[in-house]
Amino acid sequence: MNFIAPQSIESLLIEAEKEALYLQLVEQINKDFNLANEGIDFPKSISPEELKIQLHEKIYRMIQYKFAEYLNLLYIIDVSEEEIKKLDGSDLVVLAEQVAFLILKREWQKVWFRNKFK
Repeated sequence: MNFIAPQSIESLLIEAEKEALYLQLVEQINKDFNLANEGIDFPKSISPEELKIQLHEKIYRMIQYKFAEYLNLLYIIDVSEEEIKKLDGSDLVVLAEQVAFLILKREWQKVWFRNKFK
């Protein structure tokens, strides 16, 4: 089975739920944010829609007020620098949403591979 990168946050979250890996995705996000000293603790009961909203808000605040920490977070999660450079930073709200998707995509990739090849 090959990994196919989702094309949107919604499709990624649907796929995670379908594969029964949504809880592991939430745990991976919590783990990597805490590794970056950006305390975040999404409850396991968080809905996909709420996860999307809260992650977007967190990234938006980090870009605005904690840029060095934001860069460190991207490094720890291992978000592709190439993909980040392709983004248009003229609208911070849109940028934060796009970065949240890249973070979710990378976290999903980690969870998916770990589950398929354990």
